[in-house]
Amino acid sequence: MTKRQRQRQEEGTSNKKLHIDYSKSEIKNFFNDQIWDEKFQQQLKQDISNSQPYRWGTVKHLINDELLKNVRNEVLNEIAFTKKETDIYKVYQSGDLANLSGLDWNDLSKLPSLYKLRSAIYSKDFRDFISEVTGCGKLSGMKTDMSINTYVKGCHLLTHDDVIGSRRVSFILYLPDPNYKWKEQYGGSLRLFDSIVPNVPKTDYYCKLTPQFNQIAFFTVQPGLSFHDVEEVREDRHRLSIQGWFHIPQQGEEGYIPGEQSKVEAMSTLQQLQSKELQEFDFPKLYRDDLNPQESKIIEQELSDEDFDYLSKFLNPIYLKFETLKKLNEVFSDESVVELGNFLNQKYSEILKNLIRSSEINDITPKLSTDVKFPWKIAVPPHKQRFMYIDGKSSFELNEESINYQNKIAPQELPNFNLVTSEKEVDNKLIDLAKFLKSISFKKWLKKLTSLIVTSDQVLIRRFRPGKDFILATTTEKNLARNHQEENVLLEATLNLTPTATNPKNWESGEFGGYELCMALPNNEDGEFEDDDPAIYKSSNSDNDDSVLFTNQCKWNSLTLMVRDPSVLKFIKYVSINSKGSRWDISAQWTVKSIDEDVNN
Repeated sequence: MTKRQRQRQEEGTSNKKLHIDYSKSEIKNFFNDQIWDEKFQQQLKQDISNSQPYRWGTVKHLINDELLKNVRNEVLNEIAFTKKETDIYKVYQSGDLANLSGLDWNDLSKLPSLYKLRSAIYSKDFRDFISEVTGCGKLSGMKTDMSINTYVKGCHLLTHDDVIGSRRVSFILYLPDPNYKWKEQYGGSLRLFDSIVPNVPKTDYYCKLTPQFNQIAFFTVQPGLSFHDVEEVREDRHRLSIQGWFHIPQQGEEGYIPGEQSKVEAMSTLQQLQSKELQEFDFPKLYRDDLNPQESKIIEQELSDEDFDYLSKFLNPIYLKFETLKKLNEVFSDESVVELGNFLNQKYSEILKNLIRSSEINDITPKLSTDVKFPWKIAVPPHKQRFMYIDGKSSFELNEESINYQNKIAPQELPNFNLVTSEKEVDNKLIDLAKFLKSISFKKWLKKLTSLIVTSDQVLIRRFRPGKDFILATTTEKNLARNHQEENVLLEATLNLTPTATNPKNWESGEFGGYELCMALPNNEDGEFEDDDPAIYKSSNSDNDDSVLFTNQCKWNSLTLMVRDPSVLKFIKYVSINSKGSRWDISAQWTVKSIDEDVNN
């Protein structure tokens, strides 16, 4: 064939569409024969019916091995992956694969095996197979929804239930290197969570599946029950997978039920509404305790010599100078945020740093919620947050009966760090700091720096463990001001006490998480803040993102003070299993009134 003839042939096929309708026998040949065996199907159906913590199943050697190896090669050679990161996940992902059939031949000729696989997965035969073994009802072949993910070292997906839109069944087809077994210690396992009550998952996972090449895991999407996560990948390996969903039948398809789409799509909205009613299962609760009238009167006074004596036991002397406080007040007034490095005095700081680091090295870090011992507790539920904390209150069991008693029957206990003791010196040292932040002298010092008078407070000692802990994006209450004197804001403090951060290289890149990030909520057409979407950002360009207001990496001995209103989201990014240690801090929140407001009234 001449060059001209080849050119004419290429011109004639450049806009050619690929129209392939695979026969029933061809589709079946794309799969391993076992799944069409009635005995195999009945056994799998029984296994799924008896599965815990909810209905789920797995099939090994699902696809024709040669076909799936070809898919994997096409994906690695032809598909571009984009890093995507939010408060809930970090992953490298392809675009949606729904429009493969709309590609012209020049594009599609590079992905023939992937096209076969997608056609097979959404074929009537395989949809009927999934419907039969799960008992979920008919599934749509018209609405396809899948993408390719690669989880590399540090990638993860935190606890969620997959309830979005019209999803009926979730599936993950695993494609790690077929020449090597994917070992449990690599991470990347699919973990399933039981629930305390619907919409409230338990803290510790119930079971997990370590994926292998050509294995599929699937489960019915059950609002408030189908909680799962993807364990962080711990090593420099690629956990490749195809993630997707089967949806309810669309109009014109077998099994279509008029009005079902609206009911199913409302489930996720309903869950959001119900979650506000289920806040009794959230611990620690963001309750700020009112100052008593006597304390309120005293903190409005000027700092005394006795105050300075007490403050000097903790604070760096530079922050006790009036000229320093005046400069900090100017910065805070202009920026609504100020950071105080070397906050604690050198003597106190060195003792505390050595105690915390010694605890990390010599003591076993609690892994399960049952391993966490008083005075520490575990923050719940894990689709919102997980970290260890001390709040100055007694402990209780994390079950429905105990939580109901704690919320509705038991005497309502106020935090009192003076009554909290521990066998460990590091805990007692941290408790001393919490008492300091709750002191009258410190509140008077805060007034000098911020021109704000504290009216209620909450102080928490927190530890975010590697491979475990985080806080997803949350806002404050919309109505913070409880009377005409109070501002509709919170004054928040984070005293960062992460000893491994004395070497900035351990945390400054952000790759190991643990950082605190604040971002502005978007406005809707009515000018209202939209607070029902997760905070989404890209770590690669967050510095150029106008919505990101403030980012604070793990540090040692640094206090950040900020004013936050209901338009600002805040989260603590999941701490990687590969980080050099835990993130330690003390967090404080105060409702406030301004000095000027107080004077005028």
